[in-house]
Amino acid sequence: MPPGATIGILGGGQLGRMSAMAAARLGYRCHVFAPDAGSPGMQIAAATTVAPYEDEAALRRFAAAADVVTFEFENVPAATLAALAPLAPCRPGVEVLRVCQDRVVEKEFLERAGVPVAPWRPVRSPEELEAAVAAIGLPAVLKTTRMGYDGRGQAVLRRAEDAEAAYAALEPKPLVLEAFVPFRAEVSAIAARGADGVAAVFDAVENRHRNHILDVSLAPARVPDAVAATARGHAVRVAAEFDLVGVLALEMFLLPDGTLLGNEIAPRPHNSGHWTIDACLASQFEQHVRAVAGLPLADPARHHDAVMANLIGPEGLAAWPRVVGDGRLAAHLYGKAEARPGRKLGHATRLLPLGSLADLAEADITAGL
Repeated sequence: MPPGATIGILGGGQLGRMSAMAAARLGYRCHVFAPDAGSPGMQIAAATTVAPYEDEAALRRFAAAADVVTFEFENVPAATLAALAPLAPCRPGVEVLRVCQDRVVEKEFLERAGVPVAPWRPVRSPEELEAAVAAIGLPAVLKTTRMGYDGRGQAVLRRAEDAEAAYAALEPKPLVLEAFVPFRAEVSAIAARGADGVAAVFDAVENRHRNHILDVSLAPARVPDAVAATARGHAVRVAAEFDLVGVLALEMFLLPDGTLLGNEIAPRPHNSGHWTIDACLASQFEQHVRAVAGLPLADPARHHDAVMANLIGPEGLAAWPRVVGDGRLAAHLYGKAEARPGRKLGHATRLLPLGSLADLAEADITAGL
């Protein structure tokens, strides 16, 4: 696409905001479509549409104003993208959303792509849950197949008597039961793939969570080289299986024996890739823009090691004056109106010399963050 063209973004959150910032750097305009006025992405977009995702007339006007359409989170209704597809190029396409919006379909997809996953069973009734527990064993994790994120929509079953209450509480149904994985670390890798089929993958990172929400990402992951290479290979393989045009993140569990199990696919820029804004020539957001705009992908190599920490909830907002006042940190705030508990309000990244993260003592990793 030539400079001055318009990228339509479904969703107005911080991922859309940072994508629009990257698009502006490359000379593109962004038009954000979301139900909520004043959302982070809308604050900096060249044009906005405030309407429900089901508003067909608004979607037609949006498509007419965009040269290409993408999305910033996977809970945009697949029907919305399907309605837009005949009117404007949609990258990624509706099939990617269909897969990633259903945990059962997603696990089947990962298995077809050659990415191993933990034992699992679909659960459509209390009887199927009883059979799944018998097959998989306990402990196990019962999850909704749709709309779950940041620890929402799941329950850990440690005893057989936990099952009935968990099944009744979790909505929407159907559900899926997954074996509880005694993982050593969570690792993720972010791959970009252009319209020409060329892929570029960032270094795998190690993710640490607090209260089921990503707290800190370490780039690169402090794992053996072979494990990091496998993680990156899995991400590229998933992107190719989708025939993806855009960016995706693959979250994986690292087992004590070095095996990686695929957990979830995020078919858009991902929280664990925010370090790329400051530690790489082109961020995950620029790679996404390059892909959907038909540009060649940039070199994904990092020029620094990095530690990225999220600023979450009221305590994260309280830390902002210290973070933004520290000249050693790259500080990012998303412009959200409310500092609700558990809400991601921004992030900070500490850059380190290449190769130095591996030698840091544990106590020094998050020093200053």
